[in-house]
Amino acid sequence: MRHFTKTHLLAGSMLASASLLALASTAGAQEATFVVSAQNVGTPSYNPISGTQLNDAITLIFDRMVIQDADQSFHGQLATEWESAPDGMSWTFKLRPGVTFHDGEPFNADTIVWWIPQFADTENAFMTDAIESVEVIDDLTVKFVMKNPDPNLLSNMSSGFMSIPSPKAFDELGDDFGVTAAVGSGPYKLESFTVGQETVLVANEDYAWASDLSENQGAPHIKTLTFREISEDSTAFLELSTGGVDMLYSVPTDFLPRLEAEDSVQVGTMPGTGLFYIPINTTVEPFNDIKVREAAAFAINQQEILDNLYGGVGSVANTFLIDSLLSANVDSALKISYDPDRSNAVLDEAGWAMGSDGVREKDGTRLQVALWTQNGTEFKRVTEVVQAQLKAIGIGADITVFDSATINDQYRKGTDHQLAVRSYSWANADIIDWFFSGQRLGYPNVSMWNDATAEEMNAAAMKGSRTWEERVANFTTYHEYVLSQFVFAPIYQPVQIYAYSKDAISVPETVRGTRLQSQTVVDITVN
Repeated sequence: MRHFTKTHLLAGSMLASASLLALASTAGAQEATFVVSAQNVGTPSYNPISGTQLNDAITLIFDRMVIQDADQSFHGQLATEWESAPDGMSWTFKLRPGVTFHDGEPFNADTIVWWIPQFADTENAFMTDAIESVEVIDDLTVKFVMKNPDPNLLSNMSSGFMSIPSPKAFDELGDDFGVTAAVGSGPYKLESFTVGQETVLVANEDYAWASDLSENQGAPHIKTLTFREISEDSTAFLELSTGGVDMLYSVPTDFLPRLEAEDSVQVGTMPGTGLFYIPINTTVEPFNDIKVREAAAFAINQQEILDNLYGGVGSVANTFLIDSLLSANVDSALKISYDPDRSNAVLDEAGWAMGSDGVREKDGTRLQVALWTQNGTEFKRVTEVVQAQLKAIGIGADITVFDSATINDQYRKGTDHQLAVRSYSWANADIIDWFFSGQRLGYPNVSMWNDATAEEMNAAAMKGSRTWEERVANFTTYHEYVLSQFVFAPIYQPVQIYAYSKDAISVPETVRGTRLQSQTVVDITVN
């Protein structure tokens, strides 16, 4: 804290001026500006319960029951211990004592009793569907009584979508929670939020319950932290190189040479947790024909995209899951890899003849489709390459670029889109349920796929698995069926690349967690 004494005030104008300059310098050193990933630009709210698009600032405002390290292990945050019954039909959690929300309200067992039912009738309800009820054992112990075993419960609880808000603030603010205010128990308090522009956070000076993944067990070192939203990667790069911002949460690989040439910039990498892919709208012509979907899927030259756009950094995607997940180990015959001969053959079989301008035709109708993407340098460049690769087999594609704040609303219309270039970041096999369940048509199920067989497999994977091993097997079966129906085309698995100004901040050499989140941010110091 800053303190002025009478002696300081009488020491003379020169000394006073020097003191003020030093104080200003100290205040400035306690501030930092980060840039969120381009794919998270336009996050409409910091409501973790009902939100479907969140950015990583969510983990600074709110705490979770458990958090996950890069090795997939779970560590306590608001929970200190947990145990599952042998039959999987109950979980008991011990809660951390002494935790308070930003509004002064206590965190305890009653919080959990209130929290779990809030997910009902939201798009995130699947995360708690397996919980029948919450029983209070004592003020800091709760028992989840399950409808069915859920071996994935810890993974769900480690996600930002299961961040825990203050019940009092949540109930009082209603639909405004997460927009006008967001009250959690995390290391930062929300000071202001302007959708699509910036979020300003201030340190929670009472914070004293960081997980064992953080060296700093107290309040964060950065006292004012601004998250800016910049959709154009080139603009974000310029801001970092000129000192306008201190850290980029995400850096496209083609910017690596330029960043590595900057003496003041440090680049770091983390294992990837996501995928670039093309959802195919299965309900509209011509993609209601599985042969046309198959042709589009095998037209994508993943290796060319990896080499030419990403400089070989990352890896190709041949399934819908990142390679580190066990359910990605599918029958190799079902993996989707570039095969233009196969694409041309199935289009010929389906009656689409090559036209004189290189676009196929059938019964007087051209094979010309809509290809959607969102703004941002990386999305635009990938989409342009996809457009060229589709044209090589006779599918013409017209690109439309939407800002990321509105594109999901466009998908919800259901019939306006045909193809799109999208990405996700999620290190769990249940992302298949999220994007292909018949319960979520339009968005997030952009493929508009509603298949009875798939729904049975989904139920087995999501609700019928008693153990982790059963869950892996059920999701592998479900994953293989999704691949066989060509409801999407895989493109690329990125690594996570971040960059920061060495002059402004110091970041731990090892980033704890599956991405840059609270467990590492509280350890970042200012220079």
